[in-house]
Amino acid sequence: MLSVGYYSASFPEGEAIVKRIVFKSVAATPGLGAGLIRLHFHDCFVRGCDASVLLDSVPGKEAERVSPANIGLRGFEIVEPAKKAVEAICPGIMSCADILSLAARDSAALLGGIDYNVPCGRLDGLVSVKAEPLQILPAPSSTLDVLEGKFVSQGLTINDAVILSGAHSLGVAHCTSFQNRLYSFNASHPQDPSMDPHLADVLKKICPQSVTTPPLLTAYLDFQTPNQLDNQYYINVQTHRGLFKSDQALLDSQMTNKLVNNFATDSRVWKEQFAAAMVKLGSIVSSHPGDIRKVCSAINVGVTK
Repeated sequence: MLSVGYYSASFPEGEAIVKRIVFKSVAATPGLGAGLIRLHFHDCFVRGCDASVLLDSVPGKEAERVSPANIGLRGFEIVEPAKKAVEAICPGIMSCADILSLAARDSAALLGGIDYNVPCGRLDGLVSVKAEPLQILPAPSSTLDVLEGKFVSQGLTINDAVILSGAHSLGVAHCTSFQNRLYSFNASHPQDPSMDPHLADVLKKICPQSVTTPPLLTAYLDFQTPNQLDNQYYINVQTHRGLFKSDQALLDSQMTNKLVNNFATDSRVWKEQFAAAMVKLGSIVSSHPGDIRKVCSAINVGVTK
């Protein structure tokens, strides 16, 4: 059972240690804050919030972090030092899954002024499977029905999907995740007619059609406030400047369209609901066995899966 203040007796300074490391890193490189929020989302959607996304591959067993769905994930370089810092003071107490959940919250606080209490008590998973993220995570090309199905399968709602999509006001996306909207949308329209033509022109300069292989090029998810977690995302969706097809799909039903409009005009309401949705996301607890890793990228020596 997760609870707020879980470490108040066993490790009262633990959350502050994580926050200090996150704030220092994200203040210097805001893109890492976007990375930590995305990393947390990708972790919780696959096997629950168990830090399985942090595990390295081992011979014969490729892990989630090398899945095509996880290309470009960032934040590992913050979670691992945070784990090392807490282990140095209080070994074997704070899980990597809790550190990642706290780091996502701290990123939201620093980049968006969105602070909330994080219930803790997660265990670190023992298994990470490369194939699972592609099967489970919503894709950038998802329709609204697919998006809803993916969220409902995790005990979330389409409202949660709209609220959490607001994190697309931060960071960058690889060209390959939206390039089909520019050049090969369908037989009738090479360019997605639901995308603002001026945005498409900008994106074509960043993402030439011929560039389809590494090094992977990136574009801001939000060109207006790329380093702020704010409601600009919803204004972008209103004006057909969402980068992903799944972003623009939020206008495809009366209910989700209304939510987009509400959040575009009321930042305070969105921030409150984003905080609540992040707590809900972080409460997807794994049903698989787990423990507390000594190092976030590897299961403990002697542990069998």
